[in-house]
Amino acid sequence: MLNKKRIISDILIAETLAALSFGGFTLFLINSRYKKYFGAFGWICLLAMVFSNFPEYLHYNNFAYPIIAVIALPFLYTTVKLLLQENNIVHLATRGASVAFLIYAPFAYIEPLENFLISVNIYSIQIILDAIGFSYTFSEWNMFMHDIFRVEIVLGCTGIKAIALMTGILAAVPSKTKEKILSAVVIIATVFIMNLIRNVFVILAYTQQWFPYFPEIASNGQYGYESFFWSHNIISEFGLSLLTIIFLAIVLIKINPQLKDIIRDLIYIYRKELGIKVKSDEKSS
Repeated sequence: MLNKKRIISDILIAETLAALSFGGFTLFLINSRYKKYFGAFGWICLLAMVFSNFPEYLHYNNFAYPIIAVIALPFLYTTVKLLLQENNIVHLATRGASVAFLIYAPFAYIEPLENFLISVNIYSIQIILDAIGFSYTFSEWNMFMHDIFRVEIVLGCTGIKAIALMTGILAAVPSKTKEKILSAVVIIATVFIMNLIRNVFVILAYTQQWFPYFPEIASNGQYGYESFFWSHNIISEFGLSLLTIIFLAIVLIKINPQLKDIIRDLIYIYRKELGIKVKSDEKSS
């Protein structure tokens, strides 16, 4: 009972922080003399939300988000500092984060939209599994089952976070409408396809137990979980997702040359603020 109460409490805390972050970023997009404070508040609540989810991440041996959150702490401090100083390049980055949150929020908080997006992904996964002759059943409307193993498709499996993030970055780039439309098409198509590959891979790998290795670090006490750990938490989170981001970054820079300058200036600013040696010939924004 205590564990159940703690889980419910952690969920409520995370949802509250998410709502506060969403509110901060939304108010940042409204022109006012307080917008920089709203933006800073949005960033702080966003990272706090990730930290509040640590128990769930660690329970499922998902180390990607905890690692990213810890690494992000000095960057959060620098972001808030520069935002309050009204640094233009950090202002653009915060605008991108705000737009990303606005895109993601309807799917996260409006259940019919969430279920629709999950259903589209389930139908697409079915097409691929049927094409390769893989047998499966549904134990729930969104849960694929093969043998005794089940994989649930939730909002996080749809790629909407990545689409929102990359589209938010695109919104921060002062490019032409034609470039933005082409970039949006590339983002949605790439993430959707790569996400389908990831979901099918996890279903095949977990339900057929492709990676039953190193249970001392990969197991959470659940029978066969090792294959889910390696296929989802490691290969998908650190491998396929990283490749997708790198590919999209290269393509988006080709379509939006200004993005390269923004990324360069961001790297320069954060290296300088964090005390990392920078070349004297690099220019700051």
